[in-house]
Amino acid sequence: MNHDLIVIGGGPAGYVAAIRGAQLGLNVACIEKEDKLGGTCLRVGCIPSKAMLESSHKFEDAQKHFADHGIDISEVKLNLKKMMARKDKVVSELASGICGLLKKNKITSYKGTGEITAKGKVTLHTSGGDEELTAKHILIATGSVSSTLPGIELDGVGVGTSTEALCYDKVPDHLVVIGAGVIGLELGCVWSRLGAKVTVLEYFDRILPGMDAEIAKEALKLFKRQGLAFKLKTRVTSAKRAKNGKCLVEYEGAPPMEADKVLVAVGRKANTDGLGLESVGIELGARGIIPVDDRYQTQVEGIYAVGDVIDGPMLAHKAEEEGIACVNMIAGKYGHVNYDAIPGVTYTNPEIASVGQTEEQLKEAGVKYKKGGFPFLANGRAKANGDTAGKVKVLADAETDRILGVHIIGPHAGDLLAEAVAAIEFGASAEDLAMVCHSHPSLSEAVKEASMAVAGEAIHM
Repeated sequence: MNHDLIVIGGGPAGYVAAIRGAQLGLNVACIEKEDKLGGTCLRVGCIPSKAMLESSHKFEDAQKHFADHGIDISEVKLNLKKMMARKDKVVSELASGICGLLKKNKITSYKGTGEITAKGKVTLHTSGGDEELTAKHILIATGSVSSTLPGIELDGVGVGTSTEALCYDKVPDHLVVIGAGVIGLELGCVWSRLGAKVTVLEYFDRILPGMDAEIAKEALKLFKRQGLAFKLKTRVTSAKRAKNGKCLVEYEGAPPMEADKVLVAVGRKANTDGLGLESVGIELGARGIIPVDDRYQTQVEGIYAVGDVIDGPMLAHKAEEEGIACVNMIAGKYGHVNYDAIPGVTYTNPEIASVGQTEEQLKEAGVKYKKGGFPFLANGRAKANGDTAGKVKVLADAETDRILGVHIIGPHAGDLLAEAVAAIEFGASAEDLAMVCHSHPSLSEAVKEASMAVAGEAIHM
């Protein structure tokens, strides 16, 4: 079968790129090995974890915070089976929606794996046999898989990744999380809210490596207050399930720790196995990523790559933007991704959101900057909501006042960040953001006040 564009992978980068190609008049095929479209993000990542985060947050609110609002509940019970069923329904409905979008755009869907055998040629491997596909353009969007560490024995029962942690059939008495990044903290918070004792082990001396240090320090304080335990500067050497069904985690400088479940959340790596890259002349770069040029083309003409398999943060929205930009350029149009304006969000409570550069990055680069901050404690809407933890932090160039970074920890931080992303995208100054009229009372006023604080002109503090 011949197509104009073959996309290998049906995740955020792949299906979005396929739809964009169809919109531009290309004959597009999309290959996905799983039963459901949407990739890791939809099936066992972003979406199910957010469903669980929302459900567990409501459960915790009912247990601990409704009374503050004058809502008295005599007894709150957890129905984990129903909570999991809701999560699965959300995933199923969204996956069906993506399937419908591909059909609507007349994209040919193949279930199987794709192996690039030559320039312009892909062998589709299915349970029923192989089929040869051809296309002028081939786009690799196969995403990423969970990383692990030496000495860790993943068994999918006691010691597992986020995939298993999204499907526990009961609340573990003790959950050990290896890795204090986004995935580990989000799922650690889920099970802590539902009643588990959670211990987080992290190799570095801080949580959320790479995030603005001041915000990460604030987050650590709040997570500890919520009951999560942390062991930083801890090198895990072994994790395995013992004969008695318990899990043993060994780390340097202390006796082994026993747990009911172990979540390994030490990052992700590019998923490139079985693509046949070496046979067509594509050599993988550092950390197994696929090197591409500014048009997302690999070392082989007509073969492209986007998303988690190339350099940059492994984020679904970054992958989507790359998919659209790549296909636009394939079709002769303009493609654009501003890597200085890629937002990152940790959906804990409070949420943590960031865009642009951190203070540490600015100091390392020798950039002179100004800083403005504003606490949610002084925000009227946050006070009315009873949700005042956290702050907004704005970093701007000391000479031009151009916004260089915005970092938020607090209620709905991920949504509040959007205007900061737009501001950086359009080269706005802190004064520009400060002069925008924000509705009152709203959480977004904290962003305005932090922008005003850059010049020492905040009103409500």
